[in-house]
Amino acid sequence: MLVRRGPLRILHLVRSSSPSINRPPSQILARNMSIIQNSNRPSQWKAVAPTPPARTTTFSLQPSLPKLPLPEFDRTVAKLKESLKVLARDASEWEATESKIDHFAGSGFGKELHSRLEQRQRETEHWLEEFWDDAGYLKYRDTIMINVSYYYGFKTLSKLPPSQACRAAAITRSALLQRQEFKQGITPVDMNRNTALCMDTWRWMFDCCRIPGLDGADWSVTGAKPGDDGNAGHIVVSRNGRLWKIDISNNGRLLTTAELERQFQAVLGESEGEYPHIATLTSNDRDTWAKDFAALRDTSARNAANLESIATAAFVVCLDSAAPQTRSDQSMLCFHGGEHGQELRNRWMDKPVQFIIFANGEAGYMGEHSVMDGTPSVTMCDRVLSTLWQEDFDDGPSDSSSFNTVSTPQPLDFDITHSILSSISAATRAAELLISQQSLGMLSVPYGKDEIKRIGFSPDAWAQMIIQLAYHRLEKGKRDGGTYEAASTRGFHKGRTETVRIVTEEAIKWCDAMVVGDEGKEATKELFEAACKRQGEDAKEAGRAMGIDRHLFGMKNVLKQGEAVPELFSDPLYVRGSTWILSTSAIFSPNFTRGYGWGQVVPNGFGVAYMTGFPDRLEFTVTSKRAMPNTTFLQELDRAAEDVRSMFVDEGEIEPIAKAKM
Repeated sequence: MLVRRGPLRILHLVRSSSPSINRPPSQILARNMSIIQNSNRPSQWKAVAPTPPARTTTFSLQPSLPKLPLPEFDRTVAKLKESLKVLARDASEWEATESKIDHFAGSGFGKELHSRLEQRQRETEHWLEEFWDDAGYLKYRDTIMINVSYYYGFKTLSKLPPSQACRAAAITRSALLQRQEFKQGITPVDMNRNTALCMDTWRWMFDCCRIPGLDGADWSVTGAKPGDDGNAGHIVVSRNGRLWKIDISNNGRLLTTAELERQFQAVLGESEGEYPHIATLTSNDRDTWAKDFAALRDTSARNAANLESIATAAFVVCLDSAAPQTRSDQSMLCFHGGEHGQELRNRWMDKPVQFIIFANGEAGYMGEHSVMDGTPSVTMCDRVLSTLWQEDFDDGPSDSSSFNTVSTPQPLDFDITHSILSSISAATRAAELLISQQSLGMLSVPYGKDEIKRIGFSPDAWAQMIIQLAYHRLEKGKRDGGTYEAASTRGFHKGRTETVRIVTEEAIKWCDAMVVGDEGKEATKELFEAACKRQGEDAKEAGRAMGIDRHLFGMKNVLKQGEAVPELFSDPLYVRGSTWILSTSAIFSPNFTRGYGWGQVVPNGFGVAYMTGFPDRLEFTVTSKRAMPNTTFLQELDRAAEDVRSMFVDEGEIEPIAKAKM
């Protein structure tokens, strides 16, 4: 249950029948409604967030990025057959599906859909962007908590005192400097070796917020303005359910670390007790939250102004009361407010950047996924944390006399009606139920990339085969869906991701050999090498936007109203092939030592976040519904990691490894 400590402090309880409460004054509407209206999605909302100044570094390579390519139709058809055949339960099921694929390809209608995509690619900036934004995220109407959001658990900032206010100030100051660099165009272009990556989604990193739309589609808004140099603005801070606004500038410069620490100390001192959990409303399903958002906004001018302040804040800083002692406790707090959701009151789920600082000084991050994938936020967080370890970190000028000129934090206390209290209670119950059904487990394998590379393998392929073998054993070879690995397509203009389909004939043959054990060691190693090679080839193709899933998704989306949906798209094997029982992805930062992850994407599946960048260990975080065998799957991952290594260890050549930690 969501824990309440002491009586609820309602500072502004109002009657919903009051005319002055029901409708904000016209001047408030004029100032705020362009940002916080939620009845009509602006047609060009995606263009609103400004870019850095012209002729600066950050967007300097954007013009050189190629458009997202469109795979050839026949190639996608051939690869689709290959990926589905291995998942067929028997010959008759495969024959039925193959017939539908051949009909789709040979009837002319499939090629007609492809030609529509070709036209769309010629005539638009990005043939996939609108489809992907809407179907993947913005028209998704379930709660985004667990289902869309993701988190990072930060390495302990042991360089700094374990004071919550001190570490919050340091992280905030560092993040504001990163924001300043972006706005001034100083942020270096993200690179993948020698390839420049698209920086477009950085526009939606700071000063932005997702808006719950009343018409079944969300969008994002921004408070950023062209020409802003990053020295002005505000952040929102949450503590015990109470929200605060802190101006980030003093006399035209950013607040120093010391000034920020005093601000956070003031918030901690003035937020004792419990306040209405307004932020919990953001964790409800999107349609309910859209209605509650409108009701909250329209209750008063104060509420409208508060929502505008939250939407345009640079980011949110959550000052939690919890003091996690274990990595899994910290992960659950960052992921969904804790094992019982006790800190969900401090999370504004629609903000793309939320830094979480706990009572013992540990810290983490929660991200909103709709306008930005993980790689930009990994880079941003990594820079925020890495610079804090530097001896010459810029804390700002040390003149203590400036304390007298810093404005005090502003409480964002809402006018609360009984109807709003009822909505908060309903959102709390919904969150309690969802969180109670969720499991999270972690595994640290005591060997890492150094040993894997010495043996001669890609750490990513190696980790993926561990996952495949573990699941193969868990389900005794049965496959109710495929495995999704995310590949970044940011080498293209506005590129986001493509799917690497991991379940291949090569992977299954190797898993069978490991389970049956009759192939012999050398033959099994050869099968493993073939499976890893195939994974590497498929991953490279996906990174070049030559996978099949975005192409197939695009063809579905260019169907016209009234046209019959091709039979292939409802075929059981086709559907199973894109049911991601295992949703996997790898990111890395040496500063994320306390885990990272997201939720499973289907009720009978697992979310598997892994890191292969540490020299001496592999890290896995597994999420699932509580009804799923999460602990058993972790045990199978541990067993598989040891068995894979054992294939390449001659007796006496390598010292036995320590037992994995769960």
